[in-house]
Amino acid sequence: MIFHLIAFAGGFILDLIFGDPNYVFHPVRLIGKLINFAQKLFYRKGDSPAKKRFFGAATVIFVCAVTEVVVVGVLVPCYSRSLKLGCVLEMIFTWQILAAKSLKVESMKVFNALENGTLNDARRAVSMIVGRDTERLTDEGVTKAAVETVAESTNDGVIAPMLFCAVGGPVLGFLYKCINTMDSMLGYKNEHYIDFGRAAAKTDDFVNFVPARIAAIFMMAACFFGGKDFSFKNALQIFRRDRFNHQSPNSAQTESVVAGALGLKLAGPLYYEGKLEEKPYIGDFVRVPEHKDIKRTIFLMYTATILCEIICIGAMICTAAIFTHIK
Repeated sequence: MIFHLIAFAGGFILDLIFGDPNYVFHPVRLIGKLINFAQKLFYRKGDSPAKKRFFGAATVIFVCAVTEVVVVGVLVPCYSRSLKLGCVLEMIFTWQILAAKSLKVESMKVFNALENGTLNDARRAVSMIVGRDTERLTDEGVTKAAVETVAESTNDGVIAPMLFCAVGGPVLGFLYKCINTMDSMLGYKNEHYIDFGRAAAKTDDFVNFVPARIAAIFMMAACFFGGKDFSFKNALQIFRRDRFNHQSPNSAQTESVVAGALGLKLAGPLYYEGKLEEKPYIGDFVRVPEHKDIKRTIFLMYTATILCEIICIGAMICTAAIFTHIK
């Protein structure tokens, strides 16, 4: 347990300092390549919707199984040879599962482009972190897109993988990243993926159900540390009212907290692949979004992440003490 605790805390610290490392053999990149391979293996354009759903589920099982075999196959022998070696490897794995600093860095690129560059610079920067069309976005639209992305990604980029790592180390952490990556690659509601990607999307909804709500609670708690720029009362009110204003049962959980905390009206109709999609709004219009709202959302993300880390470490220490007492 002590080595797991050290690896868990150390991986978080490495992420805060260095961010998610960018290299060819990054585990998540390799998972992406595995997903592409599975698509080629299982997807057939002429299949019936039922067959596509079946093979989509087979894809989820295949990718998860291969990922887990590799992670266990690397981690267990290292721990068997040396507890210190296993701890170091687990720490590195945990570091690569979390993405708090990378989320900050990418969203700050949008902020800097809005402050110091042109609108086209800002559109290009935000296009790297959102799935919507960005060509039509105004200054306000770019700001909202960055705020919404940080708000939503607080869960699936940081809090959820952190919780999975706390419970089951990199074994569960990479299982989560595997499912989340499949959803981001296959979980579209277009002609190509509406059936084949259904299993990936539903599995992602399932694994994020509890973490998304925990992330929302931590983000609301973070309001108390931010001073007058944040309203806990309004965050709670909008969360209770608008937390299901999204096709996903989870995505609006954290987004509604941010909308309420900052007094912003987020979401609404958006363009995807040239088509306008009508989506409900989240939050009330208290004021016009400003560039600093990106920084404010990053503050909520970081504070919520640190609170979650502290609670997880506390829970792990208590669990270790209980098991020690039982023995």
